Amino acid sequence: MKKVSLLCGVALAAATLAVPAYSQDAAPATAESQATPAATEAATVTVPPPPVVQIVAPAPVPAGPPPCELHVWPAERMNSMTTGLLGGGLLDAAIHANKDASNRASLASALDSPTQLDALQSLDLVGLLARKPGTIIVRHETPLERKTMNKVKTRRSDSKAACYSELIVADVFYQKAAIYGRSLRTLFMLRDFGNDQTIDKEYKAWGGNGLKLFPPKEGEDSTAALDELVTVFKNNFSEYAGNARASLKPKS
Repeated sequence: MKKVSLLCGVALAAATLAVPAYSQDAAPATAESQATPAATEAATVTVPPPPVVQIVAPAPVPAGPPPCELHVWPAERMNSMTTGLLGGGLLDAAIHANKDASNRASLASALDSPTQLDALQSLDLVGLLARKPGTIIVRHETPLERKTMNKVKTRRSDSKAACYSELIVADVFYQKAAIYGRSLRTLFMLRDFGNDQTIDKEYKAWGGNGLKLFPPKEGEDSTAALDELVTVFKNNFSEYAGNARASLKPKS
């Protein structure tokens, strides 16, 4: 009986050892097998390409019309006339001939071509003459011949600008009269053209203001007297420009 029991125990132990060893590890294996499809799916996800950025160049800005031009010439002629109690005439002119010659030389020195142009350009020519904003000032250093100013009715420059005008200083005139005192007068001419050689509008007139220092007396410093000529020259133009604006203003 004991022998049979011993045999049964040996058989039971052998049966126990015969059970597959992996039976307790099945759960981890199953979890790994379940995770494999998800990992495979993640590995095969397609990354979309970056969006295409289309750069659109700005539309070209249309060019505006070319600017207007204002051409400026200085005066060639300087005059001086001194009259005394005789009120002018040949005798009066002969008496003051030397003084007038000296005055003309002083005028030519104080108001030479560059000085005239500099004096005008120091002012707001565009505003004073009611020119279009952005108008370009073109200066001409060489004066026009005085005898041609009223004869030539076409443009005095080679410019082909569609918007074109001219400012011409025609005369610079010093006068001393026994009754009215001393003054400087300046003759200006403004001419407006269309897109051609024909004058559309023209205004010619004098501007004049009194003098206190010119001509300097003998022995006095002439600097202040000559500077006064430049100042009065500019004042003359401002006076002229005001009259020109009123005259050339379109009629309502």
